[in-house]
Amino acid sequence: MNNVVSQRFIKCHNKLREEKRVRSSRQFALSLDYLPQSLSEILKGRRDVTIELLRKAIATYKMNPVYIMTGDGPMFMTEETNQSFRVLTTIQTPNDDELIVHVPLPAQSVYASELGDPSFVQDLPTYSLPDYKYKVGTHRSFDVPGDSMEPTLFEGDKVVCSFLEPTLWESGIKDNYAYIIVTRSDVAIRRVHNFIAESKELELFADNNFYEPYRVSLSDLREIWYVRARITPFLPSPQNIQRYVQDEMKDLKETIAAQTKLINRLSAAVDRLGK
Repeated sequence: MNNVVSQRFIKCHNKLREEKRVRSSRQFALSLDYLPQSLSEILKGRRDVTIELLRKAIATYKMNPVYIMTGDGPMFMTEETNQSFRVLTTIQTPNDDELIVHVPLPAQSVYASELGDPSFVQDLPTYSLPDYKYKVGTHRSFDVPGDSMEPTLFEGDKVVCSFLEPTLWESGIKDNYAYIIVTRSDVAIRRVHNFIAESKELELFADNNFYEPYRVSLSDLREIWYVRARITPFLPSPQNIQRYVQDEMKDLKETIAAQTKLINRLSAAVDRLGK
């Protein structure tokens, strides 16, 4: 009996035949440069599907890799999902432990455009963390660019993130959580409001009020990484602390002023009632 991944692959194959997207198993095998006899062995449960065959089937017939590996989501990717889908390049140790790939600030300007080039990712720094949660799934870290997330994150910090599959974006992206958003032209860290179900957009907003919120369409998104932890190499500078305190004082003054106006209006109303 073949494994569960092979069983899901067979279900996808059978679905393609039911929908007449392929005429026969032989034609399916030949379209993937695979021996029909070997495919027959897989369909009969006598051997397991290979990684290379899966890769070709995903690329040619848009089989959903999330469904293939986990059983979640639809069997096949939609056109919109496929536009955002990229096969991630990962780096492993000789013991098959996946390493965390780090994307430094100088590399972020070309990161989005080079996602399809495995050699680009392989040249980036890699490392591991002792916590078990970073041993499961695919993780990547990014330098925090600029001051858009102050006072939560500062330039020079690194954020460690877990990969979010495109098929899970609509249900898995949570409002007000921080994510690394990779578009066709940029890498940004922002909190998110999820409008994918309503308008196929994400609204991105910063912790620093100086930056205005903006929206990104689903077709422009390439990767999304959920921020799980930060690595801080230093304490915030006195200048940043001073600016943070000043902002807090400004907010406090505005709140007190608003409350004073309310009290004055209430006092005037009481006086009118007394008269």
